Amino acid sequence: MAEVGLFTTIIAPMPFTMRKRLMRFLSDNPIIAKIQYGLKITFIFIAVLFVDALQRMIRIAQEGAKAKAQPDITDARTEMAYAARRFYAQRNLYLTGATLFLSLVLSRVFYILLDFITTQEQLNALSVKTAKGSQAAGETEELRKRVRELEADLKVSQTQGRDFDTLKKQASQQAQEYNRLADEHVKATGAKSDKKFD
Repeated sequence: MAEVGLFTTIIAPMPFTMRKRLMRFLSDNPIIAKIQYGLKITFIFIAVLFVDALQRMIRIAQEGAKAKAQPDITDARTEMAYAARRFYAQRNLYLTGATLFLSLVLSRVFYILLDFITTQEQLNALSVKTAKGSQAAGETEELRKRVRELEADLKVSQTQGRDFDTLKKQASQQAQEYNRLADEHVKATGAKSDKKFD
């Protein structure tokens, strides 16, 4: 009955955090570990009782087959004693067998739930990590976009700087040419001119 109660508690629907605490308590508590060790020894005794009940049931079935094969008439007390012995042997076999089977099922379900909890925790950690990664990726994409914008502005500024340098050079060349033409004009006409462009 204790196995049935524990099995029902383990598989009962409950919130994940409560199930996690319960399973961690059952797996990490040193007192529970000692109880589990004692139960393993008890299950060894139950296995011995199961084998004994199986042998007893086989022996009783063989005795019943021999009694039916004999032609002499059996009385009601002998038949009732045989039926009672067979019933007790079968009862012991079923009880010990069910106890052993339930202990195996309980152990397996316990470890499956522990694996489930561990996997769920890993999934939650990966989800958080992925969310942070996608957020960082979004920030990285924004930074890349900003870098592209600044590079475009730099190209525009460089182009404007080259245009300004070209315009300055052209103005300088035109001023030199104007001065040269003005000098030639002064020489040719003999007039004096004070206006020169720098």
